[in-house]
Amino acid sequence: MKKILKFFKQSYATDRLAFYAEIVETTVLIMASAILSFTILDPATEIFIPLYLLGSILAVFSTYRRGSSAVILCTWFTLMNGWAFAQLFLL
Repeated sequence: MKKILKFFKQSYATDRLAFYAEIVETTVLIMASAILSFTILDPATEIFIPLYLLGSILAVFSTYRRGSSAVILCTWFTLMNGWAFAQLFLL
C-alpha cells in the first residue's frame, strides 16, 4: 500500500496538471468502457463516443506533458475517436 501511495504522490509532485488530467481521463474512459459494455447489443454511441474522445484528448495532453512516447498511440486514438464523433454528430 505504501508503494502505491508513494507512486501517486510522486506523480502528483512531478506534474500536478498532468496528474489531474490523468485522473479525469481515467474516470471518463472507465465510464465510456462501462457504457459500451452494458449496451453492447444496442450501443449507446451518442454517449460513449464523446466520452472516448474527451478521454483520448486528455491522454494526449497528459502524455505530452509527461514526455511519454505513448503520445503517439494516444494521438491515434484521438484521431479515430474524432472521426467517429464527426461521423456520428457532424456528417
